[in-house]
Amino acid sequence: MTDTNVRVRFAPSPTGGLHLGGVRTVLYNYLFAKQHGGKFILRIEDTDQSRFVPGAEEYIQDCLQWCGLEPDESPQHGGPYAPYRQSERKDLYRQFALQLIDQGNAYYAFDTPEELDAMRLEFKTEDNPSPTYNYQTRLKMRNAETLPADEVSRLISIGTPYVIRIKIPQNETLTFIDMIRGEVSFNSFLVDDKVLLKADGMPTYHLAVVVDDYAMKITHAFRGEEWLPSAPVHILLWKYLGWIADMPMWAHLPLILKPDGHGKLSKRDGDRMGFPVFAMNWYDPRSNDLTTGFRELGFLPEAFINLLAVLGWNDGSEQEIFSIDELIQKFSMDKVHKGGAKFNYEKAKWFNHEWIKRLPSPYLAERVKADFTAKGITVANDEVLVKVLDMIKDRCTLLTDFYEQGGFFFKAPATLDVAAIKPKWTNDKFMFFDILSEKLMLIEEWNVTAIEALFKETATEKNIKLGELQLPFRVMLVGGKFGPGVFDIAATIGKAETINRIKFALTLL
Repeated sequence: MTDTNVRVRFAPSPTGGLHLGGVRTVLYNYLFAKQHGGKFILRIEDTDQSRFVPGAEEYIQDCLQWCGLEPDESPQHGGPYAPYRQSERKDLYRQFALQLIDQGNAYYAFDTPEELDAMRLEFKTEDNPSPTYNYQTRLKMRNAETLPADEVSRLISIGTPYVIRIKIPQNETLTFIDMIRGEVSFNSFLVDDKVLLKADGMPTYHLAVVVDDYAMKITHAFRGEEWLPSAPVHILLWKYLGWIADMPMWAHLPLILKPDGHGKLSKRDGDRMGFPVFAMNWYDPRSNDLTTGFRELGFLPEAFINLLAVLGWNDGSEQEIFSIDELIQKFSMDKVHKGGAKFNYEKAKWFNHEWIKRLPSPYLAERVKADFTAKGITVANDEVLVKVLDMIKDRCTLLTDFYEQGGFFFKAPATLDVAAIKPKWTNDKFMFFDILSEKLMLIEEWNVTAIEALFKETATEKNIKLGELQLPFRVMLVGGKFGPGVFDIAATIGKAETINRIKFALTLL
């Protein structure tokens, strides 16, 4: 299906690390856009300057690039509906806030923080423990609904701080069709007069999201279900501004839940349980804290995208492994679940393991090489690295596992697990390896077949069972009781290195 008019957006605030729930929202937007031949837009919602964190916008863009979810339009890419930062569209929001005042759909409010606190205390009851600024309380406050027009003008003229609030009707049913949940209705009785324009002249999310979605011709808006309570305010804004016919189709995505299913997954949960919740490492310049991300822990972007896709969606089959092209083909919003999806870190690692096994080793080599270099191993021959990865990839769950499972191919182990050898170590075995090291020097064609044949031949001569010799040989070459076939290891590291490692091990035994 192709509809080039489809325009979707991801609109994060540059306030910190990109949560996996945010990346899933990006993914669903991206899949929907690509499936319909439309456009995916990145818009930065940076109107709350008190929460702005330097570097956060660049971090978001880097995360999307790593995931392979590049926007068609963004602050970085540009586009026909620029600017793509809300802070650069400030005058536009004020224009529409004043239009709403002129229409009688919004009003100036001059209440101080102290007056707002006093209101909450005065109207607090057992039935209403958290009073809000609404059709009842607005009549007790200092605003254009209670003050004479000339007083309102005077307060504005002398620079009295004010906000602009939407005037919510007292008893109106507001309904929309959610692409996931079907018909959803609200009564305005339960909705408060949200601030639209703050005292610093910046819009709140409520005004900005409506103005921007209209201005950028957004056709579908996908966001987390925590934004459902804001829907009636947004519906009224679309209506009051005369744009209701252009309001996007909405889909409120299910939450990603803690592993036990109780509550939304947070960074604190990840810290407590030992798994990441951010796409990539996030360094917070305010606290100097470094939070580890999926990328740095050794996840492939293919696996990360795959695991997020099925956190709340499936195509109706038993299939679990999806490439991005398959997801674009099969994704549909009507198969997104209404209920939250529990995050399972062990399952996330399973996805990564499956993708490691599936992807070609030359592709993996580009990603593994950087980790090897960071840990002091220089890979001089890419062909050897690819061969090594072919041997060990089935044993690796994370990209970082390749160092432990294969670092010894390129650098002799710093320590040997001699404790694994000593209980059954004998002088005959010492003599076996001493003789073997001399015989190995005579092999002309260094390969698995020649090494294994010589090893067996020497074991027969010394009357020692083959099974009693392979573990010591492995520890000598690898450092421990792990790794692929021991003769494959010897063939790969080369004659001189194999002999050197045997001789070094004998000095310890």
